[in-house]
Formats: sequence, C-alpha cells, structure tokens
Amino acid sequence: MLEIVFFYIAATVALMATVMAMTRPNAIHALIYLIVSLLAVAVIFFLIGAPFAAALEIVIYAGAIMVLFVFVIMMLNLGEKGNKQERQWLQPSIWAGPAILSAILLIELILVISQTNGPVSVAAVSAKQVGLSLFGPYVLAVEIASMLLLAGLVGSFHLGRRYLDRDNLEKQGGQ
Repeated sequence: MLEIVFFYIAATVALMATVMAMTRPNAIHALIYLIVSLLAVAVIFFLIGAPFAAALEIVIYAGAIMVLFVFVIMMLNLGEKGNKQERQWLQPSIWAGPAILSAILLIELILVISQTNGPVSVAAVSAKQVGLSLFGPYVLAVEIASMLLLAGLVGSFHLGRRYLDRDNLEKQGGQ
C-alpha cells in the first residue's frame, strides 16, 4: 500500500517537472526541470522493482546526456550577455522549484529504502551482458539514438551560431 503512495508521489513530481520543462522560456531552466523529471522516472523504476533500469536512467539520461545539453547551452551563451544571464540564474527564485521537487524525491527514496525488509533481491548483470544486449539485438536502436543526439547537437550549434553571427553584424553595423 505504501509503495502505491510513493509511486503516485513520484509520478506527480515527474508530471510537474515535465510540464515545467515544457513551459520554461529559458533553455537552462527547462533543462533543470527535465533532469528532475528523469530522476522521478528513476524513482518509479526503483519502486516497480527495476533498480538496474533506475541506475541507468540516472547515469545515462540524467547524467551524461543532460551534461551534454548543459555544455551545448553554455557553448551557445557566449559573450557579456551570457555572463549577465548566468548571474541572474544564481538567484534563489530560479533554482528553488527544482530543489524542492528533488528534495521530495530524495525523502521518498529514503523512506522506500528504510521500509525495505532485508536485502533487495537483484540479479547481478555484468557489463559484458549489457554490452552484448546493446550491440546485439538492440544495435539499430542504439545507433539511431546516437545519430539523433548528434543531429540535435549539430542543429543547436548551427542555430546558436546564426544568432551569434547576427549579433556580431548588428554590432559592426552600429559602429
């Protein structure tokens, strides 16, 4: 019964964070809410008895891919205007929402782990087995996902370059 309550709390946090990610006009704010949403999905995976999927969700999506997105956003925010905007991002009103949602998930995860009686039975999966699965029957899905991420990275770089070039032309035209 308690697991169902925890599931609905994590699902509510995931939905709220996803809606906030879609409605933020600022890309970095949306990205932070998206990370919280992915953490909530990882908690849901843990609750339904898939701790390995939860760990992969955190390591791969909330970790590696989101760091790549943050890097791209930071790369596109060059110049004094980007520095001014970064100073505004450090205000508590910006990070309070994601921090509260993340704290709810942390409290929930601590409660779930403390309610568990005895060790959790998890079948050990070696890295070799994961690699054989990813590059065996799922190789097409892995390659499509990597190409999609590469296309998104290149597209965002070119879009950001166009805005930087336009700003440089405006500065040169005004002189």
